[in-house]
Amino acid sequence: MFRIEAEVDKGRRDLLRSRLRDTNTAASPVLAALRGTPGEREVPLHVWAMTPAGDLAGGLVGHTWTTWLHVTYLWVDVRHRGTGLGSRLLSEAERVARTARACTAARLETWDFQAPEFYRKQGYDVVSVIPDYPPGITEYTLTKRLG
Repeated sequence: MFRIEAEVDKGRRDLLRSRLRDTNTAASPVLAALRGTPGEREVPLHVWAMTPAGDLAGGLVGHTWTTWLHVTYLWVDVRHRGTGLGSRLLSEAERVARTARACTAARLETWDFQAPEFYRKQGYDVVSVIPDYPPGITEYTLTKRLG
């Protein structure tokens, strides 16, 4: 018999994460080879665009893991949209990931009202579409090979 509980428990979460990591490592030679290497860790990657007055005009927050760049957030202030700033931020993150961190690919998620067309223009391909996530919105996952 089991007692099923639905509660937030950080200790159990950490134990579960550790056990899942061990299970995955045992099942995957690729993940096993990563264990104990620098590629195993997520490393933050941030790119900022500041105005001459020191205000935030835009930015990109992500991380690299193994040979992948994961873009978590990309935002440009409405006053600076359409100037190419978003493309510059994304391009710089890709450059750092490729040259300083040996990344060969990038991935990100975006909603239909955000920027799927922007990312397509930057060379990203849609690999997943999730309708109604959340209800009434479509989420896209896009990837790009970094030359």
